[in-house]
Amino acid sequence: MTKQDTQHNQTASGDPARTRVSVEDGDRDAVAVPSNTATNNSNNQDQVKFLRWGIDSLYLSYQGNLYPEVHEQLIQLKKQAQSDNPQEQAKAQLKLGDHLFEVKDKGTSMFSYVLEDNAFRIQLSRPNKAVPMAYVKLSSEYLTHLSPKDAEHRLSTILSQLGALESTANVSRVDMFVDFVSHQDMESWHREAWITHAESINAYSIDGRFTGWSVGLGGVVAGRLYDKLFEIDKSKKFYLIPLWEQTNWQQGEPIWRLEFEFKRQFLVQKNLSKLTEVLTNLNGLWSYATTEWLKLTIPNPDDQTRSRWPIHPLWLALSSVDWETSGGELQARFNTTRAPNKEAALHRAFSALTTWMAAECYTDYELAIHPFFEDLGHHINNQSMNKGTTFEALIKEKVGLKAKAFNTIDINAEINEAYIDEEVRAMRDAYNKASNGE
Repeated sequence: MTKQDTQHNQTASGDPARTRVSVEDGDRDAVAVPSNTATNNSNNQDQVKFLRWGIDSLYLSYQGNLYPEVHEQLIQLKKQAQSDNPQEQAKAQLKLGDHLFEVKDKGTSMFSYVLEDNAFRIQLSRPNKAVPMAYVKLSSEYLTHLSPKDAEHRLSTILSQLGALESTANVSRVDMFVDFVSHQDMESWHREAWITHAESINAYSIDGRFTGWSVGLGGVVAGRLYDKLFEIDKSKKFYLIPLWEQTNWQQGEPIWRLEFEFKRQFLVQKNLSKLTEVLTNLNGLWSYATTEWLKLTIPNPDDQTRSRWPIHPLWLALSSVDWETSGGELQARFNTTRAPNKEAALHRAFSALTTWMAAECYTDYELAIHPFFEDLGHHINNQSMNKGTTFEALIKEKVGLKAKAFNTIDINAEINEAYIDEEVRAMRDAYNKASNGE
């Protein structure tokens, strides 16, 4: 997709290009959309307040070859991940910069090794394979902290420690999104209102609540319009809420997301195989998706030519987003670990304590806490005896496995430090014995 193609796509639909929404133009306030042909017309329904837009999912691949020593290290780490010994499993970690990756015990059909933390899921192939050296998913949360360009720079720095890269980032998939507030009834139109190149159009509801539309799932281009607040209640992506609040979102306002997924087959057809090419053509991709591939219309039963049906005012607004402007503030901080929320862990601990108190007929916390920990200690001790290990070893085993999954504690570094401490103690003991003439 050339620069000229981008400009043509932006203006092909008329009004959307002339009313393109940007931070400078609209300051993310509610945008009134044309309403002379709209159904269910009211000032409330005809307002769209844009919150954020950007890239939500990004999958990249890189040609190259793993360094031989790195390949040997990955073979060993994968074996440790597959071990029956939990202490060996906990060692299946790889520290690269400020990222502590879990090394998975299984690969995929084309990639032998999988590394993962909260920022990246990296799949790596054996050297001299026809497939790319690396296939990487950048997490949605990471892309709320860094721009795609900056996130890819961090990624390529990590991959350069693993092997010799022979290409810049190729895009295997990119998802573009817009989050917005609208009181429009998203279930008020029928499937015929969607005009699309795709074959499938589906509406969804859960427990009687309408949750959204999907168009063309499984194809090289797919679209979704869905209730984002309902989705994050299930996915627990609560990191989005502070970002919405920065854009004047008020509690109680409905948030919807329009999202388009572009796969590599489509991107290659448009000459957008490289990340740099995709990032400079976001307006063209969005315009293609919202003015050619998919349109929401107001059906006219008196006109059998669907292409002449008027565009729904909501769609006019959504197609007008200017991707050359900032889509919103980024998170100032990001944690590469996948540790669960501390409050959630404490909630489970509190539940366990109160369950034990009720079973043992305690109502006073001060009286219960000591015997509770005594019982807990006996329980752990019994488990360790049944496993033929010590109390301390069992604790370290369980913590080690969780630390590997959470990317929190570098178990191998701790083992090395413990070894060094033992060496220091041995030297100190030898010195003391010699000093005492022993």
